[in-house]
Amino acid sequence: MKRPRFERVLLKLSGEALMGDQSFGISPDMIRYVAEEVRSAFDLGLQIAIVVGGGNIFRGIAASAYGMDRVSADRMGMLATVINSLALQDALENIGVMTRVQSAISMHEVAEPFILRRAVRHLEKGRVVIFAAGTGNPYFTTDTAAVLRAQEIRAEILMKATKVDGLYDSDPAVKKDAKFIKNIKYMEVIEKQLHVMDMTAISLAMDNGLPLAVFNLLVKGNVRRVVNGESVGTLINF
Repeated sequence: MKRPRFERVLLKLSGEALMGDQSFGISPDMIRYVAEEVRSAFDLGLQIAIVVGGGNIFRGIAASAYGMDRVSADRMGMLATVINSLALQDALENIGVMTRVQSAISMHEVAEPFILRRAVRHLEKGRVVIFAAGTGNPYFTTDTAAVLRAQEIRAEILMKATKVDGLYDSDPAVKKDAKFIKNIKYMEVIEKQLHVMDMTAISLAMDNGLPLAVFNLLVKGNVRRVVNGESVGTLINF
């Protein structure tokens, strides 16, 4: 069997990716699909960590725009990511992939606390690790948490799964002539204000030389293709 290009990766999933055709919540069909996509890559023998957003349940920054205290809203958003992480853990274990959830905020009854050495040990033992509750701090998105965790576990690449084929010079849902970008530098993303991730996440990735692969999760087999080093989506690098 062909060895994957990477030995350790971090996959970033948005909460919206778990909604499927629903307007909110978790679609059972979609979470099974995501679990199968993760397993297709996991079966190649690499180590996979995951960060899941919570936008399908609650988005802190949106709630704060309507007058809710930002700190309280962000903490509610962290709890939403824990719900998604537990749901994904269940879906993965139902298809035979041993999984651990580590939370950045203390909730011992449902998840392990985030301990870096323990997370790395789980990965080395062939378990998928899902990092929940973002960084544990308000004002930081799960994109930033994903870059931070990727750096901590020394992942070789951060894979951001989206609903589009990659990065465009403008919103393809609004402009039909939007141009697809195959390769781009971190600084260009910042200068052009391309909203693939928040600027804190992009800056942190750039400072540490962490490559970012942006690809369409809804194309079956794409997770496996990215870890195999195939030319899929957009690569953000130096």
